[in-house]
Amino acid sequence: MSESLIIEATINGFRRSFEVAVHHTLLDVLRDQLGLTGTKECCVVGECGACSVIVDGRPMNSCLMLAVEVDGAEVTTVEGLALGDGHLSPLQGAFLDAGAAQCGFCIPGQLIAAQALLDRIPHPTIDEIHEAMAGNLCRCAGYEQIAKAVQAAAEAANS
Repeated sequence: MSESLIIEATINGFRRSFEVAVHHTLLDVLRDQLGLTGTKECCVVGECGACSVIVDGRPMNSCLMLAVEVDGAEVTTVEGLALGDGHLSPLQGAFLDAGAAQCGFCIPGQLIAAQALLDRIPHPTIDEIHEAMAGNLCRCAGYEQIAKAVQAAAEAANS
């Protein structure tokens, strides 16, 4: 018999209370229980970054975290990046404008990593962008467009 716990967390700005099995990952709960399918399941070993979310201001691989670890935490998924009126955030718009979204599978994790970087360093250098994005793999090899999108979003925020 699986043990479960009731946890509370702020998910994309909304305080939620929900029951989770103690062995379920945050990725499992986000996708299967909360219906937040923007967070992608890919390697399930923390190598690709497709499942990235921001937990208390830090980018994390949700496939490596147990859901119970976010009790009391603030979690932002790719769905939480959109503006309150349902429009895309400037960062999401920059990804579209730069052609950074190719097949789209890695893009949620890329956006999360980029947002976490911009939250921490509003004016990143190209080297800081490359370092922050290094944990997110892109099979379409759109790295140049992704870096340009992050630069454009940073410049737009600073103008």
